[in-house]
Amino acid sequence: MTAPALSRSFRPALAAAATLAAALAGCDLEWDKPDLSAPPPAQFREAKPQPQPPIAGGRDFAAKFGSKELTQLVERALDDNQDIAAAIARITQADAQARVSSAALFPTVNMTDIARSTRVPGTTINVGSSSTGFNPSTSSTGSQQGFDARTFGFFQLALTASYEVDFWGKNENASKAARILANVSRFDRNVVEISTVAAVLNAYFQVLTAQDRLRIANQNVAIAQGVMDAINARLEAGTATVLDTSQQETILAQQRATIPPLEQTLRQTRNNLAVLLGQTPESMTVKGGSLVKLKFPQIAPGLPSEVLLRRPDVAEAEARLASQEFSVLQARAAFFPSLTLTGLYGFQSSMLSTLIMRPDAIAWQVAGSLTQPVFDGWNLQGQYDLQKGRYSELAALYRKQILTALSDTENALIAIRETDRQMKLLGVAVSAARRALDAVEMRLREGTIDIVQLAQTQTTYFQTEDQLAIARLSHFQAATSLYQALGGGWSPTTREIEITRSNAAYEADRGPWP
Repeated sequence: MTAPALSRSFRPALAAAATLAAALAGCDLEWDKPDLSAPPPAQFREAKPQPQPPIAGGRDFAAKFGSKELTQLVERALDDNQDIAAAIARITQADAQARVSSAALFPTVNMTDIARSTRVPGTTINVGSSSTGFNPSTSSTGSQQGFDARTFGFFQLALTASYEVDFWGKNENASKAARILANVSRFDRNVVEISTVAAVLNAYFQVLTAQDRLRIANQNVAIAQGVMDAINARLEAGTATVLDTSQQETILAQQRATIPPLEQTLRQTRNNLAVLLGQTPESMTVKGGSLVKLKFPQIAPGLPSEVLLRRPDVAEAEARLASQEFSVLQARAAFFPSLTLTGLYGFQSSMLSTLIMRPDAIAWQVAGSLTQPVFDGWNLQGQYDLQKGRYSELAALYRKQILTALSDTENALIAIRETDRQMKLLGVAVSAARRALDAVEMRLREGTIDIVQLAQTQTTYFQTEDQLAIARLSHFQAATSLYQALGGGWSPTTREIEITRSNAAYEADRGPWP
C-alpha cells in the first residue's frame, strides 16, 4: 500500500476522531481576533501635510551636518559596532530556528544498523518434561543437553523513515511562525542600526558641546581674573575693601570650579563614543571642534502613514503579531488527530555472511498510527488560551508602537521648533549680558562701580552664555530624535528587501523536499 492510499484509508477515521475529540473534550475552539483597525491621522499637528521621500541612511544623514569627522565616525560605527554585530548574529539564529521549526514538514530518514549476539544459558532452556524430571546429578561430564547454552545472532542493515501527515496544518503553522520571526530579527537589526547612528551623533554633539563650554568657562575665568586684578589695584589705592576682593575671589573660584566637571564629561563621552565604534578608548582619538560650526539639517516628516511604513520597529511589532497568529492556529490544530506513517526497508539475517545480496534477507515494514487526544487535564485548552492571550498582548503592543511612532515624530518636531526659539532668545540675552558686563567694567575702571552690581552682572553673563551652549546641544539632539522617529534610512522598499532575504535564507539548504 502506498502512502497516499494509506492516507485516504485513514480519512474516515480522522474525521470520526476529530468529531469525537471535540465532543469529549468540550473545547472552545472559537477565536475572536482583536480588532486592529486604527487608521493613522491624515497629517501631523506640527508639520504640513506633504508627502516626503525617506530621509537618508546613517552615513548620508551624518554628512548633512557638514563634518567629515562625524561622517567617518558613523561609518566606523556601522562597520564595527558590537550591538549591530549581535543583531546580525540574531538573524543567523532566527534563520536556523526557522529551519528547526520547519523540520516536521519533511520525512525523517535514518539508517539503523544492528549487530547483536545473544547467549541464552542452558539452565533456562526448556528440555521437555518427564514424570521423574531431569536429574543433573546423573551427568558425569556436566555436558548434558539440558545444560547446553545457545548463541543467537541478529544482523540488520536498513533504512527507517517516519512522517507525520499534516492534515490540520499544525506543522505548517509552526514553520510559518518561525519564518516570520526571522523577519523580526531583520527588522530588529535595522532598529539597532538606527539607534546606533543616533547614539554616535548625540555623543559627538556632546563632545563638541563640552569643548564649547570649556572654552566659555576659560574665557569667563579670564574675565573674572581681569576684574579681580582691577579690584586688587583699587584695594592698593585704598578705593576698595577686603569685602570687595572676597566677593570677586568667590566668583573667580566658582568659574574655575566649572572646568573639572566639563573635562570629566568630555573625556567620558569620548570613551563612550569609542565603545559605540567597537574600539578601546586608548585606540581612538576625536578631534572635535565646535557645535557652532555644524550645519543643521532640514528634515520634513511627510505624512503619518509614510512614517509608519518607514519605522522598522513598527514592522517588527507587526511581524511578531503575524507570527503569533500562526502560533494560535498551531495550538488549535493540536486538538485534532495526528497521523504518523512509519516504514522500514533493509536486510536482516542471523548470520553476517547471509545479510547482503540475498532476496530472502530483505525485510520491509509499513505502518500508520493515529493519535487522538481525548482527555489531558485541559492541557491543550490551556495552551490554546495561552497563545490567544499572547496574541491579544502583541496586538496591544502593536497598536502602542503605532501611537509611539506618531508621538515620537510630533515630539521631535516640537523640540526642534522650541529649542530653535530658545537659542534665539538666549542669543539676545547673551548679547545684552555682554553689553552690561562691558558697561560695569568701564565703570570699574572709572571707580564708580557698585561691587554687588558687578558680581551680579558677571554671574548673569557667565550663566547665560553656558545656557546658550546647552540649548544648542538640545537643538541638534532634536534633529537626531527626528531622524529616529522617521525611521532613518528605512522605507517600504527596505521592508520588502528584508522579507525577501528571510525567504531566501529559508529556502537555502533545505534539501530536495518540496
